[in-house]
Amino acid sequence: MTLRLATFNIENLMSRFDFSGFRNNLKQDRVLRLFDVKTEAEYQRLEEARTIAYTDDTRQMSALAIADCDADILCLQEADNMAALQAFEYGYLFRMVGNGYRQKYLIEGNDSRGIDVAVLVREETRDGQKIECVDVKSHAGVTYADFNLFNDALALTNVPGDRIFKRDCLELDFRIGGRPFTLFVVHFKSMGPARDGLDGRTATMPVRAAEVAAVRRIVENRFGADHLNGKMFAICGDMNDYQERVDVLGDRRTGYRFEPRQEAESALDVFSHDGFVENVMRRRPELDRWTLFHSRGPLERHLCQLDYIWLSKALAERNPASVPEIIRGGQPYRTIFPMGQEVERYPRTGWDRPKASDHCPVVISLDI
Repeated sequence: MTLRLATFNIENLMSRFDFSGFRNNLKQDRVLRLFDVKTEAEYQRLEEARTIAYTDDTRQMSALAIADCDADILCLQEADNMAALQAFEYGYLFRMVGNGYRQKYLIEGNDSRGIDVAVLVREETRDGQKIECVDVKSHAGVTYADFNLFNDALALTNVPGDRIFKRDCLELDFRIGGRPFTLFVVHFKSMGPARDGLDGRTATMPVRAAEVAAVRRIVENRFGADHLNGKMFAICGDMNDYQERVDVLGDRRTGYRFEPRQEAESALDVFSHDGFVENVMRRRPELDRWTLFHSRGPLERHLCQLDYIWLSKALAERNPASVPEIIRGGQPYRTIFPMGQEVERYPRTGWDRPKASDHCPVVISLDI
């Protein structure tokens, strides 16, 4: 019995406009800065037109990326609300996959922009096994004090009563062909800009480390810290951190070089240091594990894995030959691919945009 499990940060699947750029240049789209917009009403009219035109191409590509996953269970990050999810499924995804994802789960979380984690589920696996969701639970309300995770590093930006998860940890229990399977879906704190002399990743590391520790606590509370053997679960999502990266050096004229680099510290070490769960992406070659291209210009470019499917020990041991696939056809042309990894982009893909997302979907076939 095979289950196709995928995760995808679909990037701002929104059902509303953001007009804050009229007063805050940092939130203003670059194309509108080319024009002399004199009034807020004029700005809103132009922003509506820009957003609608750009979004149609983007969502066609997002749907193509999801169709290429061919997943039975799809974990999404950055979904605005259920209405946006349903509109996308009906208007775009249906055209690619037909009546695929009839079961949809989304609970409003903590994100200040209103983006949430969501799960789309088929009624049956591709080989005909019934997929039944028997329970859904949000952990958005858990605080640092609840789990005794508050520390001096967090005190710089938080108080003990603050909620741990910047979005949520959504817990779903399934019966797949009658067999139990539990899924935890997350979207951890983004790295953000540099602050207080620290780069964005380092400055926000304490928040993500607490989120990772909280997910582990939730799993251990659920199954018993000493009774995890034999438990079938996975932790999926955009974790906004990495344990390794591939630096991209050189330029287009002279050629590019790709140098792997191990990170001395990562928030995700809490998952991996003692084999609690396995990052199955490490079954792929070292230069071919990335799900995002980061660039702040020629002097700061790297490829890294931000999107994860962590498998419980029992699930990983049952699937020793399963290797995740990375869907990269929706990447913009500015993404620099190591030699041999180039893919055919989706129609109308641009240099920077439109694109399916800044993230690549990840999917794996598992024997449950």
